[in-house]
Amino acid sequence: MSASTDPIKPAPWAASAAHQRRLREVWRSAGWPCQDLIEAELLAAGLLERVRQPSGHETLRVTDAGVAALAATLARNRARRGAHEALVERVAREMTRAGRIAWRGLALRARVGDGDDARWVMAMPDVFSIRHTTVEDWVEPIAHEVKVARADLLADLRLPHKREAYLALSGQCWYVLRRGIAAAEEIPEPFGVMFAGDGAELEVARPAPKRAMRLPLATWMALARANAEPAPDDEAQAWLGETPGAGGAA
Repeated sequence: MSASTDPIKPAPWAASAAHQRRLREVWRSAGWPCQDLIEAELLAAGLLERVRQPSGHETLRVTDAGVAALAATLARNRARRGAHEALVERVAREMTRAGRIAWRGLALRARVGDGDDARWVMAMPDVFSIRHTTVEDWVEPIAHEVKVARADLLADLRLPHKREAYLALSGQCWYVLRRGIAAAEEIPEPFGVMFAGDGAELEVARPAPKRAMRLPLATWMALARANAEPAPDDEAQAWLGETPGAGGAA
């Protein structure tokens, strides 16, 4: 049997985050080449092309296929952000219904590490909440980190200092995951795990350990400057009550 003379077809190629970032950089710039392997792969995939200028030097230009890849990435990111924000809102709403004060998108400073290894880290939990109480020891701060895509979750799990910052700021920490992107066993032990499906309820897969803690003054100041989530409509209506005399006979 003679050997096949058919040309070898390359395997389907998908742009990684680094390739997508380079594609955006070329799209926004004058297209000066870097001549590295990322650029070589984008050229081979037909997402970039070389253009010789009248002066004789070469620049790069995003091809029509590259423009389509950029547009597809933008659409995916928008859909992902929309799903993420919807789940963040859902978690915040559950916290307020449980009688807590909740914030979304806070930027908080946390001190992590000990001794010479100590450093300050900016933490941005998707939802941060405290109990509605006048007793400082009872506020029970909780941080929720929301993930709807496995790639985002895996990237997050590679950042131990981020998790340490959440633990330094709260007495309970949770990962809220869209169902199907990971198993509870993949999340580090100090964190609780909730799964979010299509229903209204969040399913607790593993409870978060509770630790007693008091919020530092810097965190209180950050909370005072931020806007908390509004109370649920049913709770707001309950505060209205009845106008005196409105329920009696005329």
